[in-house]
Order: sequence, then structure tokens, then C-alpha cells
Amino acid sequence: MPITADCHLHSSHSGDSDTPMEEMILQGIKQGLDTMCFTEHHDIDYPDSADGPGDIFLLNTDSYLYDLVRLKEKYEGKIRLLFGVELGLQPEAFRPISVYAKSYEFDFLIASSHICHGRDPYYAAFYEGRSEEEAYREYFESVLENVKKFSCFDVYGHLDYVVRYGPNKDREYSYGKYRDIIDEILKSLIEKEKGLEINTGGLKGGMRDIHPCAEILKRYKELGGEIVTIGSDAHSPENIASHFGRASEVLKACGFQYYTIFEKRNAEFRKI
Repeated sequence: MPITADCHLHSSHSGDSDTPMEEMILQGIKQGLDTMCFTEHHDIDYPDSADGPGDIFLLNTDSYLYDLVRLKEKYEGKIRLLFGVELGLQPEAFRPISVYAKSYEFDFLIASSHICHGRDPYYAAFYEGRSEEEAYREYFESVLENVKKFSCFDVYGHLDYVVRYGPNKDREYSYGKYRDIIDEILKSLIEKEKGLEINTGGLKGGMRDIHPCAEILKRYKELGGEIVTIGSDAHSPENIASHFGRASEVLKACGFQYYTIFEKRNAEFRKI
């Protein structure tokens, strides 16, 4: 069966998208999706950058929810729309992030590491003055810190996000180089009954593999992990459900029989 649920989507309610939510929905219906989960960015304490103030990633959740409820009613019977957020985790913001996660009746919460010790790997400065491997390792260490500290999420998003922006992207990257720390991350997620997101967003930017790479997904399965959601990370209509055929192939090759959708924070498993 094809994957018909895209569970990582952004609209103009996120600071890095200018696409109205309704345009995203209409494209999803056109592509034959039966479920879309919007996961607008909410990054507390995101630092200011050359591109603008960090508060562009603070979500106006009431405005977002109003828009979603309105469109949910309008397109009832045509597509299921779910209420999600992509939470940018930082240990220093543990309390406000944890409080926020309980403040609304979310369907789905993705945890993401966009900031590593005060810096975003999106910017070249994160890699300057050291090897790519050193930068990647620092990033994974920060992910592990977040996984151990937080529980207010359902899956960890684009676990190896850092390789999307590294000097060589994923050309010299492999699970084996970071096996020690990645295994600890995966074991902690499984112990907390948290899942992994398969994120196809990096493929359009020239990556060879999905996030996380197939080796990590295979290892997650070997360790007993079963919860995997699928998301395009689309910020505009043309990228909705992109490369989902590839995601399906990778899932099957890694031994998975199901993918997951969350509604009211409860897991629903669908046959691949």
C-alpha cells in the first residue's frame, strides 16, 4: 500500500514558510493523501541570526489552531487534518518547552534538534575550525542530551539533521562512525516508548539518503523499535509527500511492516 499520510508539514504559520495552509491542503488532496498533520515550528530561545530575529520561530498557536479548525471543517470528508507541532528542544529551555507541550490538545509532537549548544547547524559557522566529524559528533551528543532530558514528544524528527547542512552533506557520513552515541540515542528512545521520524526533506537538497539514514533505521528495528512516522518536511505545496515511494522501500528493507500516525497522542499503525 502507498503511504497516504504526510505527518511533517509547514505553512505560513511557521517562520520559514509563506504558503497559506489551504494551499497545502488542496495539494495534499490532489496527490491522494487521506491524512495531513501540520507540524508548525515552535523553537523557544532560538538565537538571533543574520537572517533575522530568533522569535520568528515562536508559534502563534492560537492563530494556527483557529486556521486549522476552520479548514478541518471545510474539508471534512475529503481529508483528515491533524494538529501537530515541531518542538525545537534545548535543555536550557526545559521548563517552558515542557509546559507548552501540555498547553494544548495536540495530536502529534515532533521533537527536533535545530540548535546545538546555542548554534544552528544550518549555518556554516557551526563547522568552521574543526573537522566535519567533530561537528557531527557534537550534534549527536546534544541529541542524546535532549532525549534523556525530555519526554514531551512522540517521535524524534530528522535525527541526523546536521548532515543536511555539513560541508560534504552525507557523502562521507555513515552510522558506523557514530555508532556508540547513536545506539545510546536509539536505546533511550525505545526505553521511553518514543519513535523515529522518516524525513524525506533532505533528498531535494542533494542528500543520498533519507533522515535518519537507512542504517540507523535498521539498527532501531534491531533494537526493538517499531514506531516510525513519515514526513516530507514540506514548506511549499510542490514538496508534499515527496519521495514517499523511497521511504516505503527503505522501511520494508529495514524490516518494518507498518508506519505510524498519531491522533490525540495515540499511535495508529498502518500496513506499508
